[in-house]
This record gives sequence, structure tokens and C-alpha cells, in this order.
Amino acid sequence: MSGLTHFDGKGDAHMVDVSDKAVTSRVAVAEGWIRMARETFDIIAEGRAKKGDVLGVARLAGIMGAKQCSTLIPLCHPLPITKVAVELTPDETLPGVRIEATVKTTGQTGVEMEALTAVNIAALTVYDMSKAVDKAMEIGGIRVVLKDGGKSGRYEAS
Repeated sequence: MSGLTHFDGKGDAHMVDVSDKAVTSRVAVAEGWIRMARETFDIIAEGRAKKGDVLGVARLAGIMGAKQCSTLIPLCHPLPITKVAVELTPDETLPGVRIEATVKTTGQTGVEMEALTAVNIAALTVYDMSKAVDKAMEIGGIRVVLKDGGKSGRYEAS
């Protein structure tokens, strides 16, 4: 299992020991989208959903998801998150909603998983709040687009 840090020499899963890593400022940005029928898009964009403000609730859910990352993913470290921002932008060309999450911390490990979790939870919340009118929605494109800080430095998706 060479190169995979979540496995020990015997191949057993373990939580990586970050105690010797430097405390640095770290940021991660993730993105994704949820595609839907034009009618569903119009309902969300015009604020006509029966369950309420779909984008506002999804934004809060994404923030909450980032804060719960270590309880959802077994080998993630609990981190002192200093910022979570989730942006949901209606995009009629999908049609659907584009989602971007930015997470920051000052610590010994990065926040990529927290940013990815925020995007996923926000997308799932849009689905949950809209599934009564559109069960065929599709979630996709979820990826890290920026990671900065720590020993490995900066990563930007092309």
C-alpha cells in the first residue's frame, strides 16, 4: 500500500499521525453541481418550492456537513474549522445549481474532505427538498479545485 497514508506497513487502515506536522493556514475549495428538469430549476430559482428556500437551506446544510466531516468519514481528523462558505448558483445552462464550498483552518492537516463534504451535503439537500417534483435529478462534478497550505503546498485543478 505504498503511497497511501491511511494504511500501515501491514496494510491495516489507521488514522494518520499528524502530531509532527507544522501548524499552518490551510484552505480547500471544492465544487459540484446538481442537474434537474427545467420545471424544477424554475421552481427553485423563483423561490416557489413548497418546502421553502431551497438554496438557503442547502447552504446551511453544507456548512453543517463540513463541521461534521470527521464523524462521517472514519479516518478524518476533527479539525478547528475557522471558515466555511458555501455558494449555490442557479445555472440555467445545466439546468441546475452549481455549488462551491471554501473551508479554512489553521492546523496540522488539510480541509479538502470538509470542502468535499460541504458540496455533497448541499447537493443532497437540494435533492431532498426538490424530490417531490423531480426524482431524476443528477449530482456530479464533485472535486477539489484548490488546496493550499501544509507540506505539499498548493494544488489547483486545471
